[in-house]
Amino acid sequence: MYQKKSVILQGKDWVLIWMYGLIALIGLICIFSVEYRPNDDVVKSLFAFQKNYSKQFYYLIVCVIVAMFILLTDSKLFTATPNLLYVFGIGLLIATFFVGKTVNGSKSWIPLGFMNLQPVETCKIFTALALAKYLSRSDTNFAKPRSQLIASAICFLPIVFSLLQNETGLALVYFSFLLPMYREGFPPAYLVMGASMGVLLVVTLLFPAKPLIIFLGVVGLFLINSLKRKIKRNKSLLFIIVGAWALSTLFIGVMVPFLFKHVFQQYQADRIFSMIGKDNPYVIQNTADITAGTAVEKKAKSDKENYNVKQSKIAIGSGGFFGKGFLKGTQTQGDFVPEQHTDFIFTSLAENFGFIGCVILMILYLNMLLRIVFIAERQRSTFSRVYAYSVAAILFFHIAINICMTIGLAPVIGITLPLMSYGGSSLLTFTILIFILIRLDSDRQMVLR
Repeated sequence: MYQKKSVILQGKDWVLIWMYGLIALIGLICIFSVEYRPNDDVVKSLFAFQKNYSKQFYYLIVCVIVAMFILLTDSKLFTATPNLLYVFGIGLLIATFFVGKTVNGSKSWIPLGFMNLQPVETCKIFTALALAKYLSRSDTNFAKPRSQLIASAICFLPIVFSLLQNETGLALVYFSFLLPMYREGFPPAYLVMGASMGVLLVVTLLFPAKPLIIFLGVVGLFLINSLKRKIKRNKSLLFIIVGAWALSTLFIGVMVPFLFKHVFQQYQADRIFSMIGKDNPYVIQNTADITAGTAVEKKAKSDKENYNVKQSKIAIGSGGFFGKGFLKGTQTQGDFVPEQHTDFIFTSLAENFGFIGCVILMILYLNMLLRIVFIAERQRSTFSRVYAYSVAAILFFHIAINICMTIGLAPVIGITLPLMSYGGSSLLTFTILIFILIRLDSDRQMVLR
């Protein structure tokens, strides 16, 4: 019995396991601080499965059981079933349209009785495994455009279903798979083009479209004039400059309006524009709306869109350097921050434990990410390495966007803070992602395919 136990524990990365447990425990404490009131019977409410912290406590127990099951599973199971699991995940996304329930305007949840499952969240696991499986195949040549297209399709197909379910925020998470693909040889030019489009999108939000298109045209003419000698020797430079201007014009004049009218929900678009102090120009208004759109009403609407972020900033700022103390946060105890137990859980930590508490959490997250990258680089198997980088990319995206949301540096798009935010679906997803990695790493001496 002792020998069997030692075999089970052998080779597991306990540093990552302890960091997982510590962050999850901090998350439970922060959720507790959001809902606790002085007259609550803590012991009774903890086991009653009524309060959110009580539910999170049980979800955490379930996740520990799932984690143990994963650690006891043969690692070859994860290399043998990714394609089947990916199809299952896409099936869940499709099933959501028929049996799903609507929560906060998004029909992306499947009710299971004791919890709601969000397939677009759990599908990240299947996508990471499927990408790792495809890139580790012996017949995959990732230097060829065909392989790059197939890998991109695997990663980005769930985005289509996410957008149809009004889950724009979680749809953006799937772009994090560009990082493991880049590690495996995805051409940097594609990433530069994507980053350029992102910068152009921000510039388009800040400046009117027509003057911006004219300005880009002037820049193009200036480049043509400056490089006319090189263009005479190499005509392709002219096509590149003209093509870049044409694509930029198409992006500014067609794609951006389409994005804000048909992809983003109106409240999401309103939040983005209100964050930069502008009205949403892509709202289709009727005559009554136009006549009623006084400056006072517009200001009231802008204040409403910014309410979450304003209250979040107040809560974070009120914590100061050392925090107000556990269960002593006035913003938290007063229910001033909406969705504080989910998307804005970071504000609870900041108010209770201050700047010091936030720094400690950031150090934990940073060490977790660095540990996963370290684990990725020591793998002999392409499958395990790609999967590890996928986990790191997903975690980084969630952490960066969520914290930027709470401090007003990014629009509120409904992305949870890993292992901290309330929710069984989110906690279970990150638990499975991390512990599959730990299980694969324990067999790192094997070449898994």
